[in-house]
Amino acid sequence: MPRFAANLTMMFNEVPFLDRFEAAAKAGFTAVEFLFPYDHPAEEVGKRLNGNGLTQALFNLPPGDWNAGEKGFAALPDRFADLQQSLKTALPYVQATGVKRVHLMAGIADRSDARAVAAFRKSVAHAAEFFAPHGLDVVIEPINPRNVPGYFLNDFIFARDLINELGIANLKLQFDIYHCQIIHGDVTMRLREMMPIIGHVQIASIPSRNEPDGEELNYPFLFGELDRLGYGGFVGCEYNPRGKTTDGLAWFKPYAGVKP
Repeated sequence: MPRFAANLTMMFNEVPFLDRFEAAAKAGFTAVEFLFPYDHPAEEVGKRLNGNGLTQALFNLPPGDWNAGEKGFAALPDRFADLQQSLKTALPYVQATGVKRVHLMAGIADRSDARAVAAFRKSVAHAAEFFAPHGLDVVIEPINPRNVPGYFLNDFIFARDLINELGIANLKLQFDIYHCQIIHGDVTMRLREMMPIIGHVQIASIPSRNEPDGEELNYPFLFGELDRLGYGGFVGCEYNPRGKTTDGLAWFKPYAGVKP
């Protein structure tokens, strides 16, 4: 049975961020993820997490100036020093939460630019090597161009090939089913093919990015497929609730309370 992680950036927005840990636990989640914790002290994030008996499934490394439109800088040739600093910035949050995987964002860059490709390869390898002694996986995630136009990593095949070529043990694929369906379709066959390199899975309805309870995909089938494939990681609920978060959790009730 899948182990679901509530995404506290997108869910439980009825309360302030630090109060969402308690809200998620009360709703039956045993794990959480979020985009960025850096607006809050690492110790306080860890306190809220541990105080509610939750496991931290994932968070993103610092993306640069998010409000100015930056979406990471791993593929930006002139930002390697910022990439190096971002790993150090994240480390206290890694230690406070006990997270086992972090997402490295590629940034806005042209994938036909050889300099951007070289920069991304260098950044990905460096991040994986930096976190390896801490027992962490680094995951990279293809993001569809409809949601983030111009994002460098917008192809699952490119991501798969890069992971296989680099051959770094703690470098994995973040397989967001929502993004995969928009970019490629044929989600089940891609899950079957890429499962050996998948380190994290995320879900949302397509095309609306709401609760995974309808629209294009049969999520109960896909949850069963993850079990059949032996996936032992977390499934992040990276969706926008249609209304109040708890009002849209009927889909989750069969899985509530599943322990990490």
